[in-house]
Amino acid sequence: MIKVLPILLALAYGLAMYRFSVWRTSRELDEKSTELADPMLRQMCDQLAGALEIERIKVYIYEIKPVNGLAAPDGRIFITRGFYNKFRIGAVSAAEIASVIAHELGHVALGHSRRRIIDFSGQNALRTALTMILSRFIPGLGVWIANGLTTLLAARLSRGDEYEADAYAAALLTKAGIGIAPQISLFEKLEALTQSNSGAAPAWLMSHPRTEQRIKALRDLEAKWQIPS
Repeated sequence: MIKVLPILLALAYGLAMYRFSVWRTSRELDEKSTELADPMLRQMCDQLAGALEIERIKVYIYEIKPVNGLAAPDGRIFITRGFYNKFRIGAVSAAEIASVIAHELGHVALGHSRRRIIDFSGQNALRTALTMILSRFIPGLGVWIANGLTTLLAARLSRGDEYEADAYAAALLTKAGIGIAPQISLFEKLEALTQSNSGAAPAWLMSHPRTEQRIKALRDLEAKWQIPS
């Protein structure tokens, strides 16, 4: 019979670790970011805000080199200095940056950060339960199998969130008059921008869907909504 106490402790530990991670991330973002002031990108943000029928969307530049965008647990939206520098040299357009901002807004609007609290704690408890069960039958290997299974689950959940945020961004960009084309064009150049080697990793271990799968999902939305490319 499975003991309940270790599972409850794993839940509590997962929640505590998640809260600590959120605190640490928020503190670093506070120390290493400033509000975006670029007039061209601000205009794009104003278009998105108009589509959402809100007064303003604040976007911050996070002072790190990797090319990325992120939504903080407190709802703030960031693009990295590395990404902004790509825009300044013409490697990406203002509309493509807007597609990243719309994607991160999707994570916020769809509650993905809050969902991660539940997922992280639940996965930690599941890992503990599986380790207890499997170790009875496969001593020494049970913990490795449990870790592998929970890693697969976490990656699958994360990929689902990315598809949802992509679809939200596509709808928002369309309503804002920007369209889906910049979202697709950014994906087509994403691996070169990030110098990603994700193609070498099995799809089921990746936290983000493969780029070609994300583009296909967007083209399917185009066809469904009958939006010209």
